[in-house]
Amino acid sequence: MDLKDLTARLRAVLPADAVLTDPDVTGSYAHDMASFCEAGTPAVVVLPRTVEEVQHVMRTATALRVPVVPQGARTGLSGAANATDGCIVLSLVKMDRILEINPVDRIAVVEPGVINATLSRAVNEYGLYYPPDPSSWEECSIGGNIGTASGGLCCVKYGVTAEYVLGLDVVLADGRLLTCGRRTAKGVAGYDLTRLFVGSEGSLGIVVRAVLALKPEPPQQLALAAEFPSTAAACEAVCEIMARGHAPSLLELMDRTSIRAVNAMAQMGLPDTTEALLLAAFDTPDPAADLAAVGALCTAAGATEVVPAETAAESDLLLQARRLTLTALERVKSATMIDDVCVPRSRLAEMLDGTAAIAAKYDLTIGVCAHAGDGNTHPTVCFDAADPDESRRARESFDEIMALGLRLGGTITGEHGVGVLKKDWLARELGPVGLELQRGIKGVFDPLGILNPGKLF
Repeated sequence: MDLKDLTARLRAVLPADAVLTDPDVTGSYAHDMASFCEAGTPAVVVLPRTVEEVQHVMRTATALRVPVVPQGARTGLSGAANATDGCIVLSLVKMDRILEINPVDRIAVVEPGVINATLSRAVNEYGLYYPPDPSSWEECSIGGNIGTASGGLCCVKYGVTAEYVLGLDVVLADGRLLTCGRRTAKGVAGYDLTRLFVGSEGSLGIVVRAVLALKPEPPQQLALAAEFPSTAAACEAVCEIMARGHAPSLLELMDRTSIRAVNAMAQMGLPDTTEALLLAAFDTPDPAADLAAVGALCTAAGATEVVPAETAAESDLLLQARRLTLTALERVKSATMIDDVCVPRSRLAEMLDGTAAIAAKYDLTIGVCAHAGDGNTHPTVCFDAADPDESRRARESFDEIMALGLRLGGTITGEHGVGVLKKDWLARELGPVGLELQRGIKGVFDPLGILNPGKLF
């Protein structure tokens, strides 16, 4: 590939400042936030502002057979946004406009670079609510959320990103523009291509516009914290809460390792005897009554203390421990690997106990926080990246955690995606027939294999 020719062709349509070739600058776009994921050296980074500019990039890439790696805010944790050698990094951060908020149809139309929190606050002004709320919502982009089918704390009640994407405009590998989906409340015309793109990690096309469903803004939520002497007791409470038909807006769990890390960092005052902390919240018309009912279930399951909040401020204080978990675990060692294995709720205790056994086997600190209401666990392996043996053990423990999740009837990723980190495990989960069909779909949309090569498969 002739870099001068590639740059000249790109600059024929894109502004000069939207085509970056300085290696010191392009190198900063090489990877997302995942550990243990190889990243190559991009040939060029482009920052388009219009659909037409994205189309030109893809036409140029097709003509020259140059791989293209789409990127959002690069907050991902699977290496899905990592560059490959000699690629065009297509960063969509400059396409950051909210094009429409329609309170009658309850939709928002946005470009992919819009930050999740920016959209959430904008629709709140109309009395509306965009529920998907990844932990990185202040930084992550809607395009990245769509690419990885992100989840978040409120998924137990409101669901994940895929359930809010009604329609998409997608630039295909050859530069054609595909419009799929709808902006209506209902629609079943043809195959659901929109859902196919959600979670495809930029391997099928470049999302340049999204029609997103909105909900009425719910009442302010109230939370409670329940301390348990064992993870089994906390998980029993989770099962009872869900079996009794409760609909919490948040149901989170922290294991003893996470609790102690947060205590060490922020002096939260949680007792050392607490083996698991369960956090529940409701945004119903009478959240206090719901908290009382859930508190009684927690007590019956063996909770040693149940603390319900009476105000929004008290709720925020109770939830602070969960928000600090990752930061606290990052202080334990120089590096972390964050898994996101999702299992049936009924197997949650086995997942947490099994992870603790894996931590002991490999002599590692592994803290677990979980979106307990939907079974999505986040085991976080803490290790010294400068220690080759500890790094090896960290990777092996990570693999054992994924194997445990599959044995329990779960999936290797609930919301972070496959990327580079888990592509070997994707083949095991899908099986040979499923893998063959998925590769066939990839071939239809990207016959030259230039879109985010080396990811997923």
